[in-house]
Amino acid sequence: MFYLLGRTEYGVDEYELRRVCARWFFMTSLTARYTSSPESTMESDLARLRDVESAEDFVRALNRVCDASLTSDYWTITLPNELATSSPRSPSLFAYIAALVLLDAKVLFSHQKVANALEPSVHANRAAAERHHLFPKSYLKTLGFTEIRDTNQIANFALVDWGDNAKFADRPPAEYLPEVRKRFTSSELAQMYYWHALPDGWELMDYSEFLVARRERMAQVIKDAYELLSGDTGTTSEWTLEEVISAGETTTVEFKSCLRKNLHTGQYDPRIEHSVLKTIAGFLNQKGGTLIIGVADDGVPVGIVEDGFESEDKMYLHLINLLNARIGPKHMMYIQVRFDDYKNHRVMVVDCQAAGSPVFLKDGATERFYVRTGASTTELTPSQIHDYVRQRFGPAVQLRRRPDR
Repeated sequence: MFYLLGRTEYGVDEYELRRVCARWFFMTSLTARYTSSPESTMESDLARLRDVESAEDFVRALNRVCDASLTSDYWTITLPNELATSSPRSPSLFAYIAALVLLDAKVLFSHQKVANALEPSVHANRAAAERHHLFPKSYLKTLGFTEIRDTNQIANFALVDWGDNAKFADRPPAEYLPEVRKRFTSSELAQMYYWHALPDGWELMDYSEFLVARRERMAQVIKDAYELLSGDTGTTSEWTLEEVISAGETTTVEFKSCLRKNLHTGQYDPRIEHSVLKTIAGFLNQKGGTLIIGVADDGVPVGIVEDGFESEDKMYLHLINLLNARIGPKHMMYIQVRFDDYKNHRVMVVDCQAAGSPVFLKDGATERFYVRTGASTTELTPSQIHDYVRQRFGPAVQLRRRPDR
């Protein structure tokens, strides 16, 4: 109805009309807007158009209702609570599956896309993707969870290939996860964990804590898909390395001349390594970013040759060992390391995605927490860490221990 009104009565541009109607349909489906008293609700919505006189007014009126319905509190409080159900017909579950399709997601632990796996025209003895209990019911029974409302929570299901579903069977996630992780690179796993709303270390989490943490992440995935319909993702096209360096250091880009060598003293310096790791931790704790080693602060190429490694493999292994020892192997899925050419020099490029859990950097007996602030990296105090972690990672994330000071 709103599509026809926008097209025939107000002459809304077809592209803009499809976009606003997509948002409207997503919002009404997610909130079950027309489930209770549909006639009166529709009458109320149509009444909002009485003073609309132009295409711009029409779009603005629909967007205003969407924004009023899907507030910040809705995404962080209401929707996670609505996901706390075992109902297979929940609007929030359908919205999450739709979000996976919109985000072009792949089935968990598979290279098959969700959209293809759910194609309704394909008929077979078994569906291409099946709903799998991440924590199997028989395993949960050993933990004391026997009620359907607990074992069949929406947050305990994920779409997997039917072959994997049979293979996983009743095994606990800590047992089957190491097998399937081997299929993917760390960046592929990070992307998969995002799509399927899996917290870091989920396979070892307390089941109740897992459900809370996953519901919050599912809500974020739904929100991201909704913003994709809105055209509010803020993504840009891929930049070349030269374009990134030419733009200078930013919140998501930083340069380091060396990985381990102090160019002023000519000696290997642990402080240089710490500076590199600090930047990486800051990127992981925020929105991600790119660290380029072999480039001075002003963008002048230095090259990795200054670090004195025998080969690129040796340099790569040195960084990986540092990351494993001082940041932790569970965060490696969010870090990709490569080598590239820049103005006749070889440089090391460290691409970081936003981590799924807080990242602390070991500094001797101390653990430090860093975030990016502008074009620099800042260490937070204990009280700041608590507030930041709650805001960035959600209230379900608990700091099991505070860093020593």
